[in-house]
Amino acid sequence: MVNIRNIELVNNPAKFDDPYHFRIKFEAIAPLAEDLDWRLIYVGSAKSEEFDQELDNCSVGPIPAGINAFDFQAPAPAHHLLPSVESEEILGVTVIIITASYREKEFVRVGYYVNTYYEEEEWKENPPPSVQWEKLYRNVLIEKPKVTRFQNPWDSAPQASPYDSPSFGSGLNGNGAELPPSGGNPEMFSAPLPPPVQKVAGVVGEGGGQDVEMS
Repeated sequence: MVNIRNIELVNNPAKFDDPYHFRIKFEAIAPLAEDLDWRLIYVGSAKSEEFDQELDNCSVGPIPAGINAFDFQAPAPAHHLLPSVESEEILGVTVIIITASYREKEFVRVGYYVNTYYEEEEWKENPPPSVQWEKLYRNVLIEKPKVTRFQNPWDSAPQASPYDSPSFGSGLNGNGAELPPSGGNPEMFSAPLPPPVQKVAGVVGEGGGQDVEMS
């Protein structure tokens, strides 16, 4: 069994086009025979999964028993895969999701609200019709995770565990942190995500699908 202990976003807040840099710490109750697979997904629109983007993915291993940690970096969303470049479609609250799988079976996802905004005071009230990407910022509510767990048999027969049932609104450090009530679409976390329709082209090839060795 694997339990996430902490997720840190090193660069937050940041410009919209800056890469995401996560540091993920997790505990393995026993050594794992295979790698863990991680994905970062950007929800481009709460109205349709068509605009979901898998920003990057990686395989992490080998996994010994105990506390493990690694850095997960991913590019920003591709502009041309978003619903549009109009300010009303881009500004405001959306969601990013980190998923982890073992033997191609997802066992946990962690979702965060992301606020996209301009720092210029005049643009906060009256944003330009088309997005000015170089002036756009993002702020991930990293202290307010939405954690959902799924059953996974791991390397042996399934055993009853408090971590094997879907759990909503439980913080990574057991503090029961909830997502804020405004914005976004909490229902999107209630079922496993289908494979994203869109994937960032050109950028992901630099780091996508990489293998990360545990030290």
